[in-house]
Amino acid sequence: MHIAITGNIGAGKTTLARKLSEHYKWGVLYEAVEGNPYLADFYEDMARWSFNLQVFFLNSRFSQAQKIRSMHYQTVIQDRTIYEDAFIFAKNLADSGLMETRDYQNYLMMYETITNAIKAPDIIVYLKADLPKLRRQIQKRGREFEQTISDEYLLNLNGLYENFADTYIDGTLLTIDVNDLDFENNPDDFNYIVTEMNRTLGYR
Repeated sequence: MHIAITGNIGAGKTTLARKLSEHYKWGVLYEAVEGNPYLADFYEDMARWSFNLQVFFLNSRFSQAQKIRSMHYQTVIQDRTIYEDAFIFAKNLADSGLMETRDYQNYLMMYETITNAIKAPDIIVYLKADLPKLRRQIQKRGREFEQTISDEYLLNLNGLYENFADTYIDGTLLTIDVNDLDFENNPDDFNYIVTEMNRTLGYR
């Protein structure tokens, strides 16, 4: 199976992907954040680097999709999906005037070409987190370039995530409200997520 974790910046996707992969003995693919050549520049000047960053992530996600297809003999959990790139992050940049219309249209054409060649995840786990939770997590992990992210930017992303979750029809979507959970440090909170996963997977 292909299982993907989706959610806003700081929602806990990478941590949950790691913990679920360890718990279920699944393969895991992480988002290309460390070593990303555009990310720090993007947060310094979003309008200048938005297209470059989104194309980088699109290519990275396509490469991961090809790798997942080659790993058909095992279940793989993926940190973030290709759908978020188009319908949440790139759309937010275009709607905010931080990506030119021609660049966004060019990006969407590339996205359509790529998604026609890949299969949707069997299950998407959406980590729902409000602004205070996101802020605490962003501050906690201490990436310098993320500290300048505005509340407005995060709130706009949250709105697009909610719309995505409400309209997604390409597979099973499990929503987990993580506002009051600390699944990294609290075993009961992690066990709650495992119970929800088992129910979704059809495990007894």
